[in-house]
Amino acid sequence: MGAPAPRSGARNGRAPSLTPSAQQEHGPHDEPDQQHAGDHRREDRRGGEGERGDVLGGREGGRSETQGRRVGDGAHGRLHEVHREGDRDTDDDRDPAVVGEQRRGVLDPERLGAGTRSEDDAAGGGADGRLQDIVDRVDRGDLVGDDLHDQEHTGDPQGDIAGEPRPPGREVDTRDEPVHDPEQEQRHPGVEAGRGGEARPDEELQHAPSVRGRCRVDRSLTANTRPTVAGPAYAGWMQTTRSVRPFEVVSEYVPSGDQPQAIAQLAARINAGETDVVLLGATGTGKSATTAWLIEQVQRPTLVLAHNKTLAAQLANEFRDLMPHNAVEYFVSYYDYYQPEAYVPQTDTFIEKDSSVNAEVERLRHSTTNSLLSRRDVVVVSTVSCIYGLGAPEEYLRAMVALQVGERYDRDALIRKFIAMQYNRNDVDFSRGNFRVRGDTIEIIPVYEEYAVRIELFGDEIEALYMLHPLTGDIVQKLDSVPIFPASHYVAGTETVQRAIGTIEHELEERLKELDGQGKLLEAQRLRMRTTFDLEMLQQLGFCSGIENYSRHLDGRMPGEPPHTLLDFFPDDFLMVIDESHVTVPQIGAMYEGDASRKRTLVEHGFRLPSALDNRPLRFDEFKNRIGQTVYLSATPGRYEMGIADGVVEQIIRPTGLIDPEIVVKPSKGQIDDLLEEIRIRVERDERVLVTTLTKKMAEELTDFLGEHGVRVRYLHSDVDTLRRVELLTELRSGVYDVLVGINLLREGLDLPEVSLVAILDADKEGFLRSGTSLIQTIGRAARNVSGEVHMYADNMTDSMRKAIDETDRRREKQVAYNLANGIDPQPLRKKIADITDVLAREASDTAELLSRKNKSGKGKSPTPQLRREGIAAEGANQLEATIGDLSNQMLAAAAELKFELAARLRDEVQDLKKELRAMERAGHA
Repeated sequence: MGAPAPRSGARNGRAPSLTPSAQQEHGPHDEPDQQHAGDHRREDRRGGEGERGDVLGGREGGRSETQGRRVGDGAHGRLHEVHREGDRDTDDDRDPAVVGEQRRGVLDPERLGAGTRSEDDAAGGGADGRLQDIVDRVDRGDLVGDDLHDQEHTGDPQGDIAGEPRPPGREVDTRDEPVHDPEQEQRHPGVEAGRGGEARPDEELQHAPSVRGRCRVDRSLTANTRPTVAGPAYAGWMQTTRSVRPFEVVSEYVPSGDQPQAIAQLAARINAGETDVVLLGATGTGKSATTAWLIEQVQRPTLVLAHNKTLAAQLANEFRDLMPHNAVEYFVSYYDYYQPEAYVPQTDTFIEKDSSVNAEVERLRHSTTNSLLSRRDVVVVSTVSCIYGLGAPEEYLRAMVALQVGERYDRDALIRKFIAMQYNRNDVDFSRGNFRVRGDTIEIIPVYEEYAVRIELFGDEIEALYMLHPLTGDIVQKLDSVPIFPASHYVAGTETVQRAIGTIEHELEERLKELDGQGKLLEAQRLRMRTTFDLEMLQQLGFCSGIENYSRHLDGRMPGEPPHTLLDFFPDDFLMVIDESHVTVPQIGAMYEGDASRKRTLVEHGFRLPSALDNRPLRFDEFKNRIGQTVYLSATPGRYEMGIADGVVEQIIRPTGLIDPEIVVKPSKGQIDDLLEEIRIRVERDERVLVTTLTKKMAEELTDFLGEHGVRVRYLHSDVDTLRRVELLTELRSGVYDVLVGINLLREGLDLPEVSLVAILDADKEGFLRSGTSLIQTIGRAARNVSGEVHMYADNMTDSMRKAIDETDRRREKQVAYNLANGIDPQPLRKKIADITDVLAREASDTAELLSRKNKSGKGKSPTPQLRREGIAAEGANQLEATIGDLSNQMLAAAAELKFELAARLRDEVQDLKKELRAMERAGHA
């Protein structure tokens, strides 16, 4: 029903030769001599000069086509040249989308194939000549969509190039389900279709248009530079290979209440081309499910933007439940702690950057980009982290290596390649982001995976690929191909780094002249020392501390040009959904100025070059230019979204028949004693309570007071780390405690059906936390329970209170009328208690968890084992003793099977649990 998905053209993970590694292994002048054809250790990994002359004659016949051919060595060897042009329009008169589809159709490597080249081909005839004819026909508009499909399945020349055509509908997922094609073992591994004839200068290369205008891409689209996986505006060589799997909602429920008409209206507006649509959905009406069904209708990759990590985790869990067959990813900031680099002129104090990275969240970020570059059925739930710099997608892809059984790789070159991708060689600590080497066997754990990949070489040929358990070594799956993406989103080849060093030196020279002219000698000396040290680190290691401040030079961007972000990893037709838009939209607009203010101070006082200002989040106008059609979700839409949308889609009636909670206004005098009595009533009914205060101090004191009076209470505040916040909400639902006290974290989006009472202290104190919008959102937390009530403690009726009460009464009236007309009896909302931490626990095996706890890299620990133990401790000492007994049995079984590393880690886990048990006994919880 939506825009047609691009045809999948993945070559089953087919790996071109390892050209990017050559950029890391050799200096710019260390070019191989084309005449030395017998040097087989370099044969498949150099800049790609020469062609394989005699495939059947083995290596002596000539070099294979490689990934990094120099311009001038033939059309097959032409490098991709990505030219950034901001938002320039194309010169082509035709519809860019149509032209892009035509070109993608012709140049799809799956259609045109990578067959063995004959001597006639090398001379300019054969496959290259026929391909030249096809491209020319497309340029004239003589050959489009259906013609290409017909030629694929007939005896036309390109059918001979392609070999046996791939059956229609065959899915290719380069990450999850690699498909082996025996025909490809007979093909040349490093050659894909390109233009025939002589090479032309760079300035003569044509370019495929981009819908969003982010970049232009070399129209020759030779696949030798990098594997065609997928990507953002680089549609010609990335989108063609996306795995095309339909979005599918799997649920025992069907749309009901206002959901059917909301889904129909939203889908109709999106398909009609409306750019901005507002869904005004009351709390508890199932806006998340409506969004999932909308995605199923329009069949487009989707980015769901939430305003905080807690809500993002909840949404990710809901979408994973609703769409289990699709890739639902979670993309948030991976810092548990972050102190940005800053300078305070008043006290002459420089604050170094300091941070603590959560390894598990970092894995999820890499998993997000991996999914976006390898498949189309992707839903990403993100915070504003998606508008911050993420490194250039083309560099990320250029650094990726695609491994294929039967391909030729030199072992040492592959090791150097992994090091260049920022993986660490560690033969002892085999954890995520590391690899180890044992003879001709290389094992690596990609940063986005839980399992390891084993590469078995026979000489310089890949003999077998396996996915295996990282600790036990048990083989999970045999693979025919697998792509390995870099360990960091910020990667750059040697040529890129050398180019960046040159431009940094030039900027440094200009800035020093400027500072000297202003008489700022101290600032000039400071800048010279810091920048010179960074340049030396870049020269020697290809990396330096604070490398993100040089991102403009590494990306080759112009001053003021926005950075690459997660948005650039999406295809052109993706759908944007902004949840709780009344909060999220202003948040997006506020990110830029706060970041720029801090960096201006650093630049003015000689701590950073002016280019550091270009390492920044997107401005709001830049954000809007990079997204397409947008759906704004909120129970209280803001002025911005209401002003740009053509009408509003309402979703007021809940599928369960639940109505908005009753609001009771009580005097603030004696509010704490009244609250304590109301809490005891709810606890007796096994219901939960939320209490919202105005200040952190009051929240802390109230938590202590309630705890002293026997109430099981927790305090949710900004110091609680990301995944612990999610766990606190899960514990509230499961009954570990009964009351949750908070300030500004108990408003938008929290889905807590067990909560029957929301107490708002000091409701008559006008301000941000007690505005009409904030009150409506807070009231909504009790709307998922049949007996939901909201108690406002106030001495005066403010305008905000009146607005919130009137809007709630309006919705109640409409909901009650609908229930009476349809004979609906409100039913309690039954929802599985789960969160993103449960998903992480399912994905990570016990031994992988134990292994991650042994990580001494300083990049943070996996939170999953801690969460698991805390849940056990909450259930009591008996359960903890049972777990200790179970792990002890596993330890003995592992030792009996001679799996001593596993047994040792299980022993350590048992010891930790015994310590916890003793601590519980001392605290009197046993």
